[in-house]
Amino acid sequence: MDRLKIGIIFGGCSEEHPVSVKSAREVADHLDTDKYEPFYIGITQNGDWWLCDGPDSDWETGNGRPAVLSPDRSVHGLLVLDEGRHTTVHLDVVLPVMHGKLGEDGAIQGLLELADIPYVGCDVQSSALCMDKALTYTVVSSAGIATPNFRVVTADETVHPDELTYPVFVKPARSGSSFGVSKVAHGDELTSAVETARQYDSKVLIEEAVVGSEIGCAILGNDVDLFTGEVDRIALSHGFFRIHQEDTPESGSENSTFIVPADISAESRSLVMETAKEVYRALGCRGLARVDMFLKEDGSVVLNEVNTLPGLTSYSRYPRMMAAAGLPLAEMIDRLVSLTLTGKTQ
Repeated sequence: MDRLKIGIIFGGCSEEHPVSVKSAREVADHLDTDKYEPFYIGITQNGDWWLCDGPDSDWETGNGRPAVLSPDRSVHGLLVLDEGRHTTVHLDVVLPVMHGKLGEDGAIQGLLELADIPYVGCDVQSSALCMDKALTYTVVSSAGIATPNFRVVTADETVHPDELTYPVFVKPARSGSSFGVSKVAHGDELTSAVETARQYDSKVLIEEAVVGSEIGCAILGNDVDLFTGEVDRIALSHGFFRIHQEDTPESGSENSTFIVPADISAESRSLVMETAKEVYRALGCRGLARVDMFLKEDGSVVLNEVNTLPGLTSYSRYPRMMAAAGLPLAEMIDRLVSLTLTGKTQ
């Protein structure tokens, strides 16, 4: 039986480039090569595309061939450039292992739609929607699900510190992994926090600081057929969760510990899972996503954010939650590919 030709796209131009490379390495280590013939397409931070042997340490130094994903549907795959000539590589399916801008916001998904190549994960619309926290909150709150109170600050807008009640979080509206996020306890910190967020996005979000436990739920599937991993809880010693900005996250976080399964009641666990599914469906997600929430002392749940291409590194929450529910990474990849090609998780 012929192996499925799977394109694994990783890297990219966003601030989450290094995390994407780590995720791709983990995928490479767990991919069943008896089932799949992998084609690794690495995108440098400058936007160069390379067909390479894998996401090893030297793939960005020319250890590969220039390649592009052709939007021409008759190609249905890659154009590989070599000494002024090109060859084509047909792809059966693509697994985008990319996070942040141009990878998780609908951009790469749009290119794959043009090329008519099946791909794992959310479509263009839901990817773009979930990438923008303000739009996410608007849609989710209209579905009757609680979100933090927030306001949007545009590129040329000035916010007077006296207009807010503290503490607040200041965030880029369209970024991930806590890049550009600041917790502001006093008004004199606000201007600096807004400028920090604007380094990552011209659209800035200011939201209330919700008091509660940080809870996550990993989801795999489409429509009504959804599989959830074990709920996790982030125990913080100080500050806020920002593991992807730490120097050595593989050896443990500087301020956070993951508890999987979360040490919460069965009633709260059920509420978190059902709320996560409602959020997933309201935003039109498919394939996979991680829904992050706050569990308040009164037992209610408030949405934090939705990651449509969550990290798959050795220290990432999504694969840890799935493994705790009996679905290790290799089997998770199989389910995602099957779901992409047939619409079924089995």
